[in-house]
Amino acid sequence: MDPLKALADAERGPYWLDSPARPEPAPRLTGHTTADLLVVGGGFSGLWTALMAKERDPSLDVVLLEGRRIGWAATGRNGGFCMATLTHGLANGMERWPEEIDRLERMGVANLDEIERTLWRYRIDCSFERTGELHVATEPWQLDGLNEHLELISELGLDYVPLDRDQVRAELDSPTYLGGLWERSGCAMVDPARLAWGLRDACLRLGVRVHERSPVRSLHDDGTTITLRTPYGTAAARHVALGTGVFPPLLRRLRHFVVPVYDYVLMTEPLTAAQLAEVGWSNRQGVGDSGNQFHYYRLTDDNRILWGGYDAVYYNGGLVKQEYDQRDATFVKLAQHFYATFPQLANVRFSHRWGGVIDTCSRFSAFYGQAHGGRLAYAAGFTGMGVGATRFGANVMLDLLSGERTERTEVRMVKEKPIPFPPEPVRSGVIQFTRWSIARADQHQGRRNLWLRALDRMGLGFDS
Repeated sequence: MDPLKALADAERGPYWLDSPARPEPAPRLTGHTTADLLVVGGGFSGLWTALMAKERDPSLDVVLLEGRRIGWAATGRNGGFCMATLTHGLANGMERWPEEIDRLERMGVANLDEIERTLWRYRIDCSFERTGELHVATEPWQLDGLNEHLELISELGLDYVPLDRDQVRAELDSPTYLGGLWERSGCAMVDPARLAWGLRDACLRLGVRVHERSPVRSLHDDGTTITLRTPYGTAAARHVALGTGVFPPLLRRLRHFVVPVYDYVLMTEPLTAAQLAEVGWSNRQGVGDSGNQFHYYRLTDDNRILWGGYDAVYYNGGLVKQEYDQRDATFVKLAQHFYATFPQLANVRFSHRWGGVIDTCSRFSAFYGQAHGGRLAYAAGFTGMGVGATRFGANVMLDLLSGERTERTEVRMVKEKPIPFPPEPVRSGVIQFTRWSIARADQHQGRRNLWLRALDRMGLGFDS
C-alpha cells in the first residue's frame, strides 16, 4: 500500500492515551500544603516512588505533583516494552560495568519480577504479557553482533535461545530475517498508559495525595524544608524526589547531563485472524532489529502492531516543543519500512501516529544523585528503556533519601555520573554529526567511522 494512503486517516496522537479508560484528572494543587515527601512528575518514575514510599512506611504523607496528566509524556507514548535490563541492554552494561554485570542483571530480573507481583497485588490490568523479546538480524553483520555475546549470556545463566533463519521465521515470518536471539523471560509487553493509571489508582488507595495540572515552577530551600511553587499553590516537605525526565529540571546541574531526543511510532489497525496467520507470531514476543538505527515492534492485546524507532531526532538547541510530536517524513519512512518487513501485510493501514521525547544521557542508562544536603534525590537519563527500570530508579531515590546503604546504592552504576554534554551550539553539532555517522555505519555493513570509534574509546558509543 502507498504509505501516504495508509497514513491518511491515522489519528495524530498516542494510541495508548486514546482510551475511555483514561481517568479524570485529579484536582490541581491550590493553596499551601505540607507533606513528608514531595514527588515531582506523574510518569513511571514518580508513580513508583510515591507507591513504594507508602509501602515502605504507610504513615508517610506523600504528595505527587504532575504538570499535565498522569502518563501524558514518555510514560504514555512508549512501546510498552517492560524490560529487565537496567543498563540499556547487556552489551552496554558489559561495556561500562563488566565487573558488576552479573549483579546488575540479577537485580534487573528481580525488579521485573517485583513489577509482575505488584500488578497482581493491586489488580492492575495493563495487558501484562511476559513474552520476552526477539532480537533479529536483517544483515549479516548484525548476525555477527548477536552471536558475539552468546558465551557471556551462557556464563550469566540468562534465558536466551539462539535462532537460525528458519527458526526465527517460524516465530515471526519476515523475509528480511537472517537469524536472531529470543530473550525469553527478560521482557514483558504492557499497555503503558493503563499501567500508569493502575499505579495512580494504587497510590490513591494507599493515601498518596495526587495533584495533576500542577506544574512546579520553582524550588526554594530554607536549609530545612524544600518548598515547591505551582501556578495556584505551594507544597513544602523535608524530602523531594525528582522524576521529571527530560523536561526543564528544577535542578540546574541536570541540564548538563540530559538531552531531548524524539522518537516516533505508528500503530496499525487490528489485524484479522487471516492477516495474523500470515506472519505467525503465536508467542507474541516484542521484537527489536539489530541495526544501529533500529526498529522495535510488538502486538497489542487486540492484535494491532505497534511499529516504532529508527529515526532518533535531536532538534538543534535541545528544545522540547509540542509541534515536534509530529514528523510526517519519519512517519512515511516508518510505513515504508513496515511494508518491507511484512510484505504479506501490504493492505494493513495505520490508525495512530505520534512522537515523544526521550531523556537521553551519554551512557544511555539512568543515573542518580542527590542535592540540597541529601534531601532531594533524582533519577534521569533512562534513554527509552524506562518502563521497567524506573521502578529500580524509584527504589534508588528512596534509598538515597533515607540515607540507607543498600545493594542498589553501592553499585558503580548508581554512584557514577555520565559524561556531560558540551554546551550549545557545540552540543547540536556533535549530536547531528554522530547521527549522520550512525546512519552511514548502517549503510556500510556496520563499519564505524573514526568519529564513532573515538566515541567508543571514550565510552560514548551508541546505536540510535
